Amino acid sequence: MFTSVLMIEQPLTTVDVDFVTTLHGDDHVSFVVLMQPRGDQDRLLRAIDDVALGELPEALREADVPEGEAARGPAAAALEHSLAALRRKGATAVGHIVEDHPLDKLKAVVDETGADEVIVLTAPHFVEEFFHRDWASRARHKVGVPVLKLFAHNE
Repeated sequence: MFTSVLMIEQPLTTVDVDFVTTLHGDDHVSFVVLMQPRGDQDRLLRAIDDVALGELPEALREADVPEGEAARGPAAAALEHSLAALRRKGATAVGHIVEDHPLDKLKAVVDETGADEVIVLTAPHFVEEFFHRDWASRARHKVGVPVLKLFAHNE
């Protein structure tokens, strides 16, 4: 069995689920999904990314997105939705909400599960990527297994 740790920041779409469950052909894949609620520390970066993508209305709505404690409920719902979608595709899937020290949690999960890889499924973050401060770049230096970065889809 192949084990993947999947870091997400939004619910998995049908396209995302189809893609990650077929990455390894017919091999059975077990997923540990880590979902991080949005925090206010990255509001400005999200707004800059929205502007860079030409999505000005999205940039203006960043202030309305729940953060911190208010983001826990939506994050838990997104995690449950994602786990259910993976299970419907026949994958084994468990998950956790990650709040403090996400890279430390990622490293601990990789070590505990003996994961074969980490998949970071994220929206484009141009500023963070330029400075190599995005999750995938930072994880590559921490976890000791291959890290694959994929861009999430919207439905």
